[in-house]
Amino acid sequence: MPEELFLDRSIKKIESYFRWMGINIRSGDNNNKKDVFKIRCIYFINFVLLNTDVLGAIFWFRSGLEQGKTFTEVTYNAPCLTFSFLANFKMLSLIFYEKTVHELIAALQKLEIKHFLRQNCAEELKMLKDEKNFLHAVFKGSKIVNYASILTFGCSPLVLIASNYYKTGRMDYLLPLIVLYPFDVDNITVWPIIYVRQIWSVITAVIGVCATDYLFYTFCVYISTQFRLLGHSIERVVPNNGLSVRTRLNGNLRMKFVENLKWHQELIRAASLLEQIYTKSTLYNFVTSSVIICLTGFNVAVVEDFAVILSFLFFLFMSLLQIILLCFFGDKLMKSSTNISDAVYNSKWYLTEKNVGKVLLMVQIRSQRACRLTAYGFAEVNLRAFMKILSTAWSYFALLQSLYSSHE
Repeated sequence: MPEELFLDRSIKKIESYFRWMGINIRSGDNNNKKDVFKIRCIYFINFVLLNTDVLGAIFWFRSGLEQGKTFTEVTYNAPCLTFSFLANFKMLSLIFYEKTVHELIAALQKLEIKHFLRQNCAEELKMLKDEKNFLHAVFKGSKIVNYASILTFGCSPLVLIASNYYKTGRMDYLLPLIVLYPFDVDNITVWPIIYVRQIWSVITAVIGVCATDYLFYTFCVYISTQFRLLGHSIERVVPNNGLSVRTRLNGNLRMKFVENLKWHQELIRAASLLEQIYTKSTLYNFVTSSVIICLTGFNVAVVEDFAVILSFLFFLFMSLLQIILLCFFGDKLMKSSTNISDAVYNSKWYLTEKNVGKVLLMVQIRSQRACRLTAYGFAEVNLRAFMKILSTAWSYFALLQSLYSSHE
């Protein structure tokens, strides 16, 4: 058994994000009241800073409608506003189900420890290592996209300020977000503070969405890997002695059967806990993703400033990557749970006693009913759902384009 579990290594790679958010995903850490209070203070500060900007953006949106702002100006803030609401919902959902998160992590750690205590073949160890490396590669690629999106969004106003100053000689104090404040921000003493504050809000929103998603990917990968390992064990549970007679259910074989049955039940329970944690936030994610993709694509199509176009392009790519990875890992877990049925069929069930064959048949029938992750029961989290989201986003985009053309 390794000194550190693969699951713990993966969680360590994203743990700093949760400290930023003020959420504790470790059941054994920070459990006394003083530490819990400190963690919640971090969350409260970030919540206030983010949502005061969100509130200011909503007031500006209302003011823009009343003052007859252009269609482009009114929709400029819409993708970021929707994304901020999504970040809020995901963070609150994770806090509400914090104990369930601890329970799921403990269950997966227990399963991984049991796996290493068995006699594992090189193929199983390679399987676990490959899945871990794939997950970490997804983390790395997603982080690059997220950092690039934050960087371009934060720097685009500076580029526009420099460009306008070069062309007109006038200094315009632009900000990443259009927010209505109760004071004048066109002041060199105030503007830098507000600028940094808005960047902080952008980082908080991005981390709020991505950190919760990274934890979702981690759970999906390790549950699906355990399903694959279980399938591998089931295929080999009945020994092939080269005999035509049926293998009797002796003590050792009975113990292996019982172990595999319990293993399957524990994985079904783990998938159920994951569904409980994420089902509500996933519904909101599915609903808002079409809106975010549509509005971001619209801004890319109609905005003329290259710096702004670049920032929205990265934001669009980040939004697409976020929802496709969510659907991909949900699809991965579903398929791995149904593959147990194939593993039972591929096992040497025909060499066992009649009673053993009946038990294997029960496992096969149960595994044909996939462990589904859903958006609160309205839709399954799989790649078909991603195609539906893209289709809906395109419909919204076409409608928005026609409205924009009619207003010109």
